[in-house]
Amino acid sequence: MNHFSSRVRAALAFAVIFANISSATTYKKLYNFTGNADGSDPATPLTFDSSGNAYGTTASGGAYDFGTVFQLSVSGQETVIYSFTGGGDGLDPHGGVTIDSAGNLYGTTVAGGFGGLCAGDGCGVIFELTPSGGSWTETTLYNFKGLNDGFGPGGGLVFDSAGNLYGTTPDAGAHSSGVVFELSPSAHGWHYKVIHQFTGNRDGAVGSLGNLLLDVAGNLYGTTELGGVNGAGAVYELSPTARGPWKTTVLYDFKGMPEAANPYGGLIFDKAGSLYGTTYFGGTAGMGTVFQLTPGPNGAWQQNVLYSFQGGTDGSFPTATPIFSAAGSLYGTTSTGGRPSCDCGTVFKLTLTGGSWNEKIVHFFGQGRDGYSPNYGLTFDPAGSLYGTTPFGGSGGQGTVFELTP
Repeated sequence: MNHFSSRVRAALAFAVIFANISSATTYKKLYNFTGNADGSDPATPLTFDSSGNAYGTTASGGAYDFGTVFQLSVSGQETVIYSFTGGGDGLDPHGGVTIDSAGNLYGTTVAGGFGGLCAGDGCGVIFELTPSGGSWTETTLYNFKGLNDGFGPGGGLVFDSAGNLYGTTPDAGAHSSGVVFELSPSAHGWHYKVIHQFTGNRDGAVGSLGNLLLDVAGNLYGTTELGGVNGAGAVYELSPTARGPWKTTVLYDFKGMPEAANPYGGLIFDKAGSLYGTTYFGGTAGMGTVFQLTPGPNGAWQQNVLYSFQGGTDGSFPTATPIFSAAGSLYGTTSTGGRPSCDCGTVFKLTLTGGSWNEKIVHFFGQGRDGYSPNYGLTFDPAGSLYGTTPFGGSGGQGTVFELTP
């Protein structure tokens, strides 16, 4: 009788928590992918243009079932603006797209292209999509060869003020541990250059799927999933030098439980210059963390775990880069955890109160075919609403685009 009562109390407690969340936020599915010409598996964060249209990628589906780049209008209409053919244009695009001031889109594909050692599937490409007369033209800017140039880029790209693009590959390179690359525009096309070869040692191995972070001085910051002194990943900074080669500085080596370990996402800054991110493993329960790195004297950085996921209703195994709200709260997603009956993932919020960070669940996935496994993070619109994707679930089981209004 007591055991039964405790289970009832736990269920009622969960229902109360969920009711509070539902009253505080509004969840809306903006689009359900069908897996046909519209694409499936939206393995993407969303990027907005100045008109409020959202852009992203699907890893499969489309006219040839090799993935798409899609646009979602303000009214919720989905339009495939490009279907990958699986040839020289690439296949399996992950990581979304980056938009420039002219409205051109840039991204990467994990496979495809005509490059080098990756027999059959290809080593991946960097592509550009240019709007013209109501249609879009795709141009392959670079074919990876699977040599010292890397292969399999699964993340997004970032621009600097000069129009150079930066990204990472998780594989190949001089030490078979991935690379950081720069793609520079010129009068004769785009020039590809590797600016760092991961060694798999102190500097880390396997560049994460999160975008690189660029500061106002042109320095790049990123994470590696593996490597570092403890084999649990690292945080690094790349700084341009007057002589040409980039200087590599390891800011922090992750240590593993009960501290953070193995970051899959990227980094963000706060106004004071501290860095924030998530790790897939580590923490007190081994189910991931949200961490902070604070610069200290003599170039040393201090790591602080802001929250350790416990694998229950609070979520587990975060894979994406967190984001700050205008009020200074941190928002993010977990790939699993949440509703006990589903383990489908969450959207969470961390708020600094009285010197400590408190976690609150904004949304539990796995109800009403709202999708599951939100692996690719969130984007704010100017009004403060959150947008994201789930690569699975939805009415057609092929993924969703969603909006959350706090």
